[in-house]
Amino acid sequence: MKIQHIFFDLDNTLWDHRRNAYLTIKSLFEKEEISLKYNIDFEEFHFVYHEINEKLWENIRDGIIDKEYLRKHRFYDTFNHFGINDEALAMYFEEHFLDKILNHNELVEGAGYILDYLTSKKYTLHIISNGFKEVTERKCILSGIARYFQTITSADTVGVRKPKPEIFEYSLSLADATKENSILIGDDWVADVVGAQNFGMDVIFFDVFNENPQQEDLKTIKHLLQIREYL
Repeated sequence: MKIQHIFFDLDNTLWDHRRNAYLTIKSLFEKEEISLKYNIDFEEFHFVYHEINEKLWENIRDGIIDKEYLRKHRFYDTFNHFGINDEALAMYFEEHFLDKILNHNELVEGAGYILDYLTSKKYTLHIISNGFKEVTERKCILSGIARYFQTITSADTVGVRKPKPEIFEYSLSLADATKENSILIGDDWVADVVGAQNFGMDVIFFDVFNENPQQEDLKTIKHLLQIREYL
């Protein structure tokens, strides 16, 4: 059956979360004069934060922790790594991070072009994200891409996250789409590729980190513009 519906993951597939988070944390770090007060190098701090945050998001995806745990721990554990046991400072960073990250709305290279291209080809576009509902919607609006999407599904709405089949089921139902006429595009191997494949839906893997998975017949891209090779 011909593909009619395209479901995009949001963070790091279209909306450049890594870049926007980096810029946000850097501005908080400088504003609070963390280097001066604690003699910590920002690049080192950001590296540790990134590792901790990625692991916490994996634990959320796998149902080990909830978002409140993540919010309480990502900055606390990062500061703790540098010997700073300061809950108030960590929560200050957390609250301002969520607030300020939406001041940065850089998109992944080629995102605007590919959304225009797919729209011109008469595909119906959707978002299916493991992010928090209120943040996901604001990211789409503030970055100017909300207008491309007929539906936006966030994990909070469904109560489960990719790779669980229920979120795919919900999103397709909301879009009035079927597995057969739909495809998912995402950058997370477990959440997006394994999730879609187990659900029985076609997928394009956005291999940002050159993981180069050895899976036969897997549609893989390294840049968003390569989507044109498949759609």
